[in-house]
Amino acid sequence: MPDSVDVNINTDGKEQHSYDAIVIGSGISGGWAAKELCEKGLKTLVLERGRNIEHLKDYPTMNMSTWDFAHRGRITKETRDQNPLISRGAGYDATTKHFFINDKDHPYIQEKPFDWIRGYQVGGKSLIWGRSCQRWSDWDFSAPERYGYAADWPIRYSDIAPWYSHTEKFIGVCGSRENIESMPDGEFLPSMEFNTVEKHFKDVVWKKYNRYYIPGRWAHITEPQPIHVEQGRGLCLNRDLCMRGCPFGAYFSSVTSTLPWAKKTGNLTIRPHSVVHSVIYDEKKGKATGVRVIDANTKQATEYFANIIFVNASALNSNLILLNSTSNRFPKGLGNDSELMGKYICFHNYRGSMNAEFDGLEDKYYKVKRPAECVIPNFRNLKERDTDFLGGYVIFSGGYRQKLHYNQPDGIGAEYKEQLCEPGPWGMYMYMQGETIPKKENHVRLSTDKKDDYGMPLLITSVGYDDNDDKMVKDFLEQGRAMFEAAGAKNINVHDNKQPPGLDIHEMGGIRMGRDPETSLLNEWNQLHHCKNVYVTDGACMTSTGNQSPSILYMAFTARAANHAVEELKKGNL
Repeated sequence: MPDSVDVNINTDGKEQHSYDAIVIGSGISGGWAAKELCEKGLKTLVLERGRNIEHLKDYPTMNMSTWDFAHRGRITKETRDQNPLISRGAGYDATTKHFFINDKDHPYIQEKPFDWIRGYQVGGKSLIWGRSCQRWSDWDFSAPERYGYAADWPIRYSDIAPWYSHTEKFIGVCGSRENIESMPDGEFLPSMEFNTVEKHFKDVVWKKYNRYYIPGRWAHITEPQPIHVEQGRGLCLNRDLCMRGCPFGAYFSSVTSTLPWAKKTGNLTIRPHSVVHSVIYDEKKGKATGVRVIDANTKQATEYFANIIFVNASALNSNLILLNSTSNRFPKGLGNDSELMGKYICFHNYRGSMNAEFDGLEDKYYKVKRPAECVIPNFRNLKERDTDFLGGYVIFSGGYRQKLHYNQPDGIGAEYKEQLCEPGPWGMYMYMQGETIPKKENHVRLSTDKKDDYGMPLLITSVGYDDNDDKMVKDFLEQGRAMFEAAGAKNINVHDNKQPPGLDIHEMGGIRMGRDPETSLLNEWNQLHHCKNVYVTDGACMTSTGNQSPSILYMAFTARAANHAVEELKKGNL
């Protein structure tokens, strides 16, 4: 460690620093690890590098109106100039920026352009996630084997389906049962309703293309069940102010749901301001024994000990921590005998988008700010390959009434206010969420000469697009335009934003699951092949990206792995 870090390990003795389990990270998957382990009776320490956040108390903008902000919620040029990277993140503005990092405080090295969007606080990015909860299908899990890319997943849908149900019932997911093979049904609360133009578009897409257009499956409580009431959470009121922190707890976050639930057991300890330096490996015992932590405020190093360690720091940070966890046995990172750790980083392709206008239907309107979107499930390369690219894409979409613009320079008066109440024509948008194919050259690694303020090596990102991604974008733009045209849309604008990887905020891989220790790092239970008491269940574990949003899958993986860890601990195997 560098001179700037005050090393003062175990001043209170090892016993006071020992737990049954340690969870690194308090976000979507870390919160689930805490809940499951604490429920099963394990004294659990959750380590979070950011500040503490408490429900309601730490949501400063949750009930503010647009006019309460100096610039109506927009960020200033000064803020954008100081944070050119994080300010591009989805949902970042003056109403939410307190849940995002500041660029200068958390440097990394971009060998290729990669926008690493982060939120460091208790609850992590679960406070600012998109909340989309579509399930993977067997086609997603089997695609690498069928089409010969990445590595074969060591599980299939039947292995994870019960754990999807387990998590959906607890967090609350609204949706409609559709019996779609490529997007399996789940344990749904009532779905959010279509508006008029969405109903029209649904009918056209089905009749013309035999494609589904469905209400998205979203982590919002539309009809509270007893389990949600017991969590202290309530009904979604369609304010669409979710990323400020929901005062009703209507959308799922670790802060409103899993962490308070774990705390009720009496088994939870949360330590914020704890930057995890590395996992400690004991060569005599042949397993990990603890975690080395740097206090974010004092820079003092401390070690904590446990029988089970869950690594849920978010994909790239989990790679960083395990690559930095070196020993005589593992000189290139904990469990990294294959030397594949940090490789096969992948993400979701969000480059393609479009919007259009629709004539007619102007006697219909809607009055809510629905915080969910509609979905066209993937229709590419399912039972067989039917395009010149690998993988598929989901389309997110929604309809809206546009605002009319009036030539009233004064912007005052009763007539002007009445005009503002008159909506304009209907419009719709679509954007893609595409699978990307994991490639060895897409990787992260540790800098050998540059470190951060905590003595940690800076992470180097080297991740980019390929021809497969370009072909997929082209197909989406063509198919989306064709569907709009079939529905009678006009003024169709299509766009390839060519944004760098990372802005999707779905970074995955680097510590992937697989059957073979020579081609993967984790087994079917998310254990490191070569260090069985360390589990990785965040995005780093992903073998391929699929085309569905991944967060609900991380939750299911985590619950399944925690159950396995406790059973193995009881058997004396850990």
